[in-house]
Amino acid sequence: MIKKEIYLDYAATTPVDPAVIAVMIECLGSSGDSANPSSSHLPGRRAKARVEVARSQIAKRIGVSSDTVWFTSGATESDNMALIGAMRANAHRGRHLITSVLEHKAILDTAHALEAEGTEVTYVNHDSDGIVDPDQISEAIRDDTVLVSIMHVNNETGVLQDIAAIGQRCHECGVLFHVDAAQSTGKVALKLEDWAVDLASLTAHKTYGPMGIGAIYISEGVSLDPMIHGGEQEGGFRPGTLATHQIVGFGKAFELADPDSDGPLLAARRDRLWTGLNAIEGVFLNGHPAQRSPHVLNVTFPGVEGSSLQLALANVAISAGSACNSDIPDPSHVLRGMGLSDVLAESTLRFSVGRFTTEAEIDYVVGRIQDEVPRLRALASGAPAWTAS
Repeated sequence: MIKKEIYLDYAATTPVDPAVIAVMIECLGSSGDSANPSSSHLPGRRAKARVEVARSQIAKRIGVSSDTVWFTSGATESDNMALIGAMRANAHRGRHLITSVLEHKAILDTAHALEAEGTEVTYVNHDSDGIVDPDQISEAIRDDTVLVSIMHVNNETGVLQDIAAIGQRCHECGVLFHVDAAQSTGKVALKLEDWAVDLASLTAHKTYGPMGIGAIYISEGVSLDPMIHGGEQEGGFRPGTLATHQIVGFGKAFELADPDSDGPLLAARRDRLWTGLNAIEGVFLNGHPAQRSPHVLNVTFPGVEGSSLQLALANVAISAGSACNSDIPDPSHVLRGMGLSDVLAESTLRFSVGRFTTEAEIDYVVGRIQDEVPRLRALASGAPAWTAS
């Protein structure tokens, strides 16, 4: 029996895993490890010990040493720290930044803010499948280039970039490389030290952890100017009292986020969903069909407004794109950057599956959409059925 609501918006945020909730509760209340981890007394040392365990859990999951992981409020803050901090700290080397046109708004808006300060930004394009060619990065690098920032897994399409190859090109030219890896953990492997990544943004709430906590990986020897001042916590990169319960939950979530076990399950659910949706006339997938994360499908339904299909599926949580852009009426900049017209971009929905998605839920959603798309096409055209012609 299908429950009343079905959640297929794991790319926006994931439910908190029960095991994560359990360890967070241990850090709350007068009998928990709730002391300030910067305090020198015994309760404070216990809290600090739990923070350091979490730091190690996160570092192990992304393939780095624990002394290079620093806590933030989430990936958006980490993105800002990486771009602003690196450009300001390395202004003596140059004022040129490279990123792509399909990045998350946390990168694009930060790049625009840096442009107002005098930074010159090059926005490289992707091919029609949403893939950035490492050769484009090499061609865009100049003598005054300080930083390249490319997302690992695109949050709207799930397209997976060749981070190892891009990182190699950057390091060959002596340029810093930042990766937004918010969507990656638990879905695909991360080996940041092996991939020549200097800076990486992480968050807990995309990986069955709590909202409001994230981290930035800062490779040894990389300089960043801090954006916040007022203490020496987190190596001075990000001062402020640490939220022990959130950090402990973050660590547990990353400990559980094994792509070797979760990845095949997610791929099976995603493929089951796509098989059903692909049977609808005219429907097509956005993004590379193979070079992609196992949890996201971005699907266009020609002849149907995405908002109308969302309304018809009121008990199914799906999105028209990034949750960060949900209040913006314009079509997705990612889809437009991949060549879709405004009309087709507005006929597109993002489906994202997760650890708790069941086959029964997938089958229910497929059946509903197979019924609703022809109905909505007929309503839009005034004809009995929509046809590709």
